[in-house]
Amino acid sequence: MKKKAIFIILLIIQLYVNYKNWFLKGQIWDSLEVRAATVFSVFITGILLLLIFKKNLFSSLKENDLFLKTWREFNKNLGGKLAVVMLLMIFYAAFMAPFIAPYSPTAIDYSNMTYSPPSLENWFGTDDFGRDIFSRVLYGARIALGIGFAAVLVNATLGVTLGLLAGYYGGKADMIIMRIIEIWNSIPFILLALAIISALGRGMVNLIIAVGVTGLINFSRLTRSIVLQIKEKEYVEAARALGSSDRRILIKHVLPNSISSLIVLATLRIGISILIVAGLSFLGLGIQPPTSAWGTMLNRGQEYLVQAPWMSIFPGLAIVITVLSFNLLGDALRDALDPRQLE
Repeated sequence: MKKKAIFIILLIIQLYVNYKNWFLKGQIWDSLEVRAATVFSVFITGILLLLIFKKNLFSSLKENDLFLKTWREFNKNLGGKLAVVMLLMIFYAAFMAPFIAPYSPTAIDYSNMTYSPPSLENWFGTDDFGRDIFSRVLYGARIALGIGFAAVLVNATLGVTLGLLAGYYGGKADMIIMRIIEIWNSIPFILLALAIISALGRGMVNLIIAVGVTGLINFSRLTRSIVLQIKEKEYVEAARALGSSDRRILIKHVLPNSISSLIVLATLRIGISILIVAGLSFLGLGIQPPTSAWGTMLNRGQEYLVQAPWMSIFPGLAIVITVLSFNLLGDALRDALDPRQLE
């Protein structure tokens, strides 16, 4: 009953946000970001309605013993539950930024081009151009999460592919692939990012590439170690005896048995990628002004650290909370998905 009451309250809040933006402000389909927020609003509203009125929504999951064991182990971890709550709030703020941000993140207040402290009108204060920091932090979450997930997707795709090939074929293929990855990993990240961005130019896509092609050794080594354990199993031998191709064996039998460990690593890597993106933006190699990015805001705020510390405090807190939440979630998933705990 308590959960249902919470969902009803959340639904009322969401309906109010929809009403305020769709009908009072007329923001429904104006731009790409508003369209994305509208679609997300409809999705959230539908999910809340299902949670309130459909009692047996997760009945099929409750009948799955593996899911129940995983859920019980995850539920024991307080840090994991707090991380889920924080990440849900961060994701909601990122997707709904056009609807909940009180001001435009790039709007300059020419009548007050100075830093103002936090107030009722500007919750996080303003920067030296009079721009609302709260709105910029909200929009910065979209940049951080978008690039973080995209970079990890690139990183995981390359790393897992190389790890599968190295572990399954072994021998010279294993040695060549892993030595190349180790040499690549030995290049200092900052130098590698400088070289990639200098060659490709600045921009969001190039930043994703620069972050995505670093740290391949993590996914490669993990995937390789799992494949070395799995490839001699009876079901793999049976599939090979039945004439299955190597590609089919890797995709249908080896990769699914590696997915739980890869999910844990990917969760941890998202936090690291967000930190790396913020660091590159702080150094001027990432997202360029006036686009809202947490690292860029920190770079700008360091010039006014004494006069206006809020310019650095709030984007810094956003980075810390987001990265810490992903790390706590990764640790909780690692414990919950541990095969020894699920036996």
